[in-house]
Amino acid sequence: MSSPAVFSTDERIGSLLDQSITRHMMSTLTDQGGKICAEYVWIGGNGGDVRSKGRTLDKMPEKPEDLPMWNYDGSSTGQAPGPTDSEVYLVARAIYKDPFRGGDNILVMCDTYEPPRIMPDGSVKDITPIPTNTRHAAAEIMKRAEDEEPWFGIEQEYTLLNALTKWPLGWPKGGYPAPQGPYYCAAGAGLSIARDICEVHYRCCLYAGIAISGVNGEVLPSQWEYQVGPVIGIAGGDQLWMSRYILHRICEMYNVECTFDPKPIPGDWNGAGGHVNYSTNGTRKEGTGWEVIQEHCAKLGKRHAVHIAAYGEGNERRMTGMHETSNMENFAWGVGNRACSIRVGRMVPVDKCGYYEDRRPASNLDPYVVTKLLVETTLLL
Repeated sequence: MSSPAVFSTDERIGSLLDQSITRHMMSTLTDQGGKICAEYVWIGGNGGDVRSKGRTLDKMPEKPEDLPMWNYDGSSTGQAPGPTDSEVYLVARAIYKDPFRGGDNILVMCDTYEPPRIMPDGSVKDITPIPTNTRHAAAEIMKRAEDEEPWFGIEQEYTLLNALTKWPLGWPKGGYPAPQGPYYCAAGAGLSIARDICEVHYRCCLYAGIAISGVNGEVLPSQWEYQVGPVIGIAGGDQLWMSRYILHRICEMYNVECTFDPKPIPGDWNGAGGHVNYSTNGTRKEGTGWEVIQEHCAKLGKRHAVHIAAYGEGNERRMTGMHETSNMENFAWGVGNRACSIRVGRMVPVDKCGYYEDRRPASNLDPYVVTKLLVETTLLL
């Protein structure tokens, strides 16, 4: 059966600045006088934006605890009441190599806190997590469940947009390309759009030390996916957030917008998910793991509404029961079934152990929230 004709695009996107000047200066001026550039990265006030700023260190830290606390203007990120009470503290949690500055420079994943305060009785109240700090609660849950060694593999889908028109990159201006079918994992002009961004991101994540395990083109043209994992515990959220930051920085250089909207284009087009693959010592145990997975699914079914409410804003536009999704109103699990809430791989009943995939999270999921809920529901309740 022949596929519909797919035409290439004549759309041209140019960087805002001349990148050759940047490359020349960065590659020529490599002597930093023994100093280290540390880019502190944190999650902003809307829960989906990533912010960062850089500082100079005298030496390379061996662990996050060696890095100094820092602060920023929370009134400018929607995380503080106003200019009269604007300081938010940054605490370093994970360190990665910086693929943009190179050398010994680092990226630092942080979470966010209210600063210390002097109380009316003269005592000092320690830093406390601000409301948008979802990492803090997730880390506490992961600590309680560390004996089960929860593993996560997160599938991050994203869509590339023309930053000027907000229309998918490579699509006809004001129009639509050929219907879905020929684009998934495809190669060729008009089929694979902006592969450069996917490949540069892949390489940058590997360089940074993020456990990126693969990439592929998706069903919607100009949509891509990468996977982070398997990683243990809180590292799942840390690494996914840092991988998003790296992706945004790459798109910034190409003058392209990346969106994690769960349904970027209405109609007969696939949405974008953030499926989470999950296993524990119990599910991975030979002989009995399959029974544990079935127990997990029963627990997840009982808290379906709790999970759905926290699995991504706008997810109702994606989870309609069509386009490889389940209906968000109902919970179901099955073996090899991509129209279910939970998909179990075909080999799990054969091997009697393994992992399963929660297909409900949207592409704009907060991985701290989702991984926390999975562990809480299956191991701690």
